[in-house]
Amino acid sequence: MGAHLQPLALRLLALTFPLVAKGFSDETLEKAAKSEGYCSRILRAQGTRREGYNEFSLRVEGDPEFYKPGNSYRVTLSAATPAYFRGFTLIALKEGKEGDKEEDHAGTFQIIDEEETQFMSNCPVAVTESTPRRRTRIQVFWTAPPTGTGCVILKASIVQKRIIYFQDEGSLTKKICEQDSASEGVTDKPILDCCACGTAKYRLTFYGNWSEKTHPKDFPRRTNHWSAIIGSSHSKNYILWEYGGYASEGVKQVAELGSPVKMEEEIRQQSDEVLTVIKAKAQWPAWQPLNVRAAPSAEFSVDRHRHLMSFLTMLGPSPDWNVGLSAEDLCTKDCGWVQKVVQDLIPWDAGTDSGVTYESPNKPTVPQEKIRPLTSLDHPQSPFYDPEGGSIKLVARVVIERIARKGEQCNIVPDNIDDIVADLAPEEKEEDDTPETCIYSNWSPWSACSSSTCEKGKRMRQRMLKAQLDLSVPCPDTQDFQPCMGPGCSDEDGSTCMMSDWITWSPCSVSCGMGTRSRERYVKQFPEDGSMCKVPTEETEKCIVNEECSPSSCLVTEWGEWDECSASCGMGMKRRHRMIKMTPADGSMCKAETMEAEKCMMPECHTIPCLLSPWSEWSDCSVTCGKGMRTRQRMLKSAAELGDCNEELEQAEKCMLPECPIDCELTEWSQWSECNTSCGKGHMIRTRMIKIEPQFGGTACPETVQRTKCRVRKCLRGPGMEKRRWKEAREKRRSEQAKKNIDSEQYPVCRLKPWTAWTECSTLCGGGIQERYMMVKKRSKSTQFTSCKDKKELRACNVHPC
Repeated sequence: MGAHLQPLALRLLALTFPLVAKGFSDETLEKAAKSEGYCSRILRAQGTRREGYNEFSLRVEGDPEFYKPGNSYRVTLSAATPAYFRGFTLIALKEGKEGDKEEDHAGTFQIIDEEETQFMSNCPVAVTESTPRRRTRIQVFWTAPPTGTGCVILKASIVQKRIIYFQDEGSLTKKICEQDSASEGVTDKPILDCCACGTAKYRLTFYGNWSEKTHPKDFPRRTNHWSAIIGSSHSKNYILWEYGGYASEGVKQVAELGSPVKMEEEIRQQSDEVLTVIKAKAQWPAWQPLNVRAAPSAEFSVDRHRHLMSFLTMLGPSPDWNVGLSAEDLCTKDCGWVQKVVQDLIPWDAGTDSGVTYESPNKPTVPQEKIRPLTSLDHPQSPFYDPEGGSIKLVARVVIERIARKGEQCNIVPDNIDDIVADLAPEEKEEDDTPETCIYSNWSPWSACSSSTCEKGKRMRQRMLKAQLDLSVPCPDTQDFQPCMGPGCSDEDGSTCMMSDWITWSPCSVSCGMGTRSRERYVKQFPEDGSMCKVPTEETEKCIVNEECSPSSCLVTEWGEWDECSASCGMGMKRRHRMIKMTPADGSMCKAETMEAEKCMMPECHTIPCLLSPWSEWSDCSVTCGKGMRTRQRMLKSAAELGDCNEELEQAEKCMLPECPIDCELTEWSQWSECNTSCGKGHMIRTRMIKIEPQFGGTACPETVQRTKCRVRKCLRGPGMEKRRWKEAREKRRSEQAKKNIDSEQYPVCRLKPWTAWTECSTLCGGGIQERYMMVKKRSKSTQFTSCKDKKELRACNVHPC
């Protein structure tokens, strides 16, 4: 990487270290010099601060005092106008740790914008700027560490001109502690009233992760599912459910039967405290790839009075196990609206049934117990049991993301360009603004309205891009949407009743044979002209459950709601499911069907060959470290006979993970040295050199010196011993001198300088090496003297143990 692309914080840090007079003490420099890792050098760089210096601030969204292990938080580093910064470094440490070791760091950062931020190459746990330039704001996600980590210190350094500011206290340091385990069984209740203005709209997306692969013990292969999601946005005066509280009848029916009917009725009764009812369809089976089935989602709104949201869904089949959120506050302390919440979920027990396995028979808990999280030590037969008491593997994740803000806002701080666009109200298009260089087919007729009631919905039409004459001019979308209402409804009609959607059908009145079931809806808005609503608010129909009421028949639940039609236009298929509640009393096999399918007809298909599904989520990065690729796909939903579709069905982009570990590399072993004694017992050594030092957590270097015993002839004793040694040494010197004379006669034009002195030993103990060199003084121009080269010798040193 060129010098102009190196992180500015890294380059200026090197420049700043010698400047003791500009804010660094001798002690700081001495400590920095002793540290081998760049992470440590970051932490040692303490700049001087002016009194009241607060142009820069480090903030965790929502200003929480406590973190929940595994949760993700948006971290913002900003400069107040007119200040700015060119570079920065962001790091998270366990309280009281220096950062010299990998285990000193807490949690993990996630890059949001690769053009703005990147992981530091010499300290992969830290985040720094991608390119040095003036900036006033950066954002990253930080995922909190696991349970038991304790308090964490988020610290930021700022590079402005050639001064590095780094604080142990103040606006560039944020301390956030782990939520007290004693409060884990109790729902956090909002303490402060919300001060935000206007309203905010959110989208809840539920990602189930409960499957046979992730939770293999006793997994119910045939009947696994998530029930319909039910919840609401509400005020602090109404609580749907909470840890440490008792389940209402509505919560009980969701927990045991997966039925949201009673829960929705309870929510509707709290109309003054509820802004939006949150509903999403059930999922049969519980898990499918996202490119096969999109994750269920629902949209809802919040305002200053009703700024909390709660929801729950049953993990089925189960005695009374659910997942969900309780009283999640979407209002921030600085009078704004939270942009994104990502929460991993574990199952909880509603306290109404004492079963311990997925398919335990009904066993009501009397008296009713409090709602509590499931643990891995509840019962040996539990599918989540772990004799070592480890944490339960997560079964789901919910993502709540703000998609729009309406009305006058107290504290508008756009988070990104998408957020700015989402906040803009759509303008009416008075005329066609299609460029002349974009050639389209005619618009298809409008589809049927998505709402069959007087609730506002939307309808869609499509067209096909036939040609793009100028690639530099972008062509508008091929889909168009328009608000609409169901048949017989009109905004201008003063006698119209605004009706809600139908609430889900009630359970059948009998558990065996023919009975009845009903459903309701309510009047959302009475006619403006004062007339009465004549639209029916209740429907009743016959239902059949377990047609054969005999010992050989099995007890099943009612049929669930029909899935969406498999086709978006023309003929398709839809399915519905039911569960086996009890096998036949005579021990025979249950012959009842648990899945039913039938044809469904959607609006007529028009000749649009490119009817596509939404893009799937991005795949995981193709590598576990370094640079890789990730992909996403979408599916062609229109029939092949409608024509060729040239739209791309797969996209790929680059992804960057922390640097890959580099293992230590060594040369081959040298030859064994001569025995270090001329007689008796001694030892020989051999050495090898380090070619590449280990980096980024790579394998450490093994030994570089080996020693073995050697034995030479027995040492002679007596007065002639010293004389014999002197004589042998003299003969050896004469032999070496004779060899040099022969070399000089053989290569008269190859003259070498004397041997240099031995270099210092590479280690103080444990075996090192020394080197010396003999350089060519005069080299022959003739090509026949090719052996006239520089010479190098190695020898072992400091072989004593450390």
